[in-house]
Amino acid sequence: MRQPTARYQNLLMDSARWREVEFRDGDIVISTPPKCGTTWTQMICALLIFQSVDFPAPLDQMSLWPDMLTRRQDDILGALRRQRHRRFIKTHTPLDGLPFDERVTYLCVGRDPRDAAISWDHHTANADMDKVMAMRAEAVGPVPPGGDLPAAPESLRDRFWAWVDDDDVLIGLAPMLRHLSQFWAERHRANVVLLHYDDLRTDLPGQMRALAARLHIEVAEERWPELVRAATFDYMRGRARQYAPDLAIWRDPDRFFHRGSTGQWRDLLDADDLRRYQKRVAELAEADLAAWVHRGLTAD
Repeated sequence: MRQPTARYQNLLMDSARWREVEFRDGDIVISTPPKCGTTWTQMICALLIFQSVDFPAPLDQMSLWPDMLTRRQDDILGALRRQRHRRFIKTHTPLDGLPFDERVTYLCVGRDPRDAAISWDHHTANADMDKVMAMRAEAVGPVPPGGDLPAAPESLRDRFWAWVDDDDVLIGLAPMLRHLSQFWAERHRANVVLLHYDDLRTDLPGQMRALAARLHIEVAEERWPELVRAATFDYMRGRARQYAPDLAIWRDPDRFFHRGSTGQWRDLLDADDLRRYQKRVAELAEADLAAWVHRGLTAD
């Protein structure tokens, strides 16, 4: 097993916690940039593993998040040890911040970063950060002096450019493309799976069948219609309080699944914005990855 070669740490996440996770044969690690279909992928994995829409526990209790600092590390590690089903574990840490074990399958989902940025804006607006920080303080202690979250710009346009231009460790365009580039480079491996959000939207049945094959999960033909229906965005949005993670932190849990659509950025960005965005992408990613994540386009 290859140990992590990088550490990703911010106010709410610390990848160093992964060093204490003891892998099992068949484990699945869902490693996605934020707002790229993480919960959706967790749901798909749960449906394939249990082959039922009736789960033994809430989704975020079955698919644990080791590096999130709102829960005590010992609690998470203990819960992972007690799990008897095939484990599917969540993270926003890139491959080089994770232990790499050939017995484990690593899943990543890419999405047009412009849509991820708009989705992130809705996500943060719906989060009650006072509750988040209280949970963090209870789990790992108060934030050190000067470590508070910076104030967000007032306009959506300015928040979008902050997301694009800032060099945060885990949130923004640079960390998203860095995360995807690592999976892009390793996608030839049998235990590395790179999916695209738009493919899940346009061919969910085919994508679920392909993922089941990669995970060596056999599903009876008669089970597929129900499983696919339960993996649709509309089904999950209609049951947000059952599938949204950490219900206590949302101002409105029903808004966690906001739209899940593609092209939300078109109402925000003009031609000059797109040229500026394209220049930034070219600074951060190879052309083939940029074309793939934007579905054949670099910016327009």
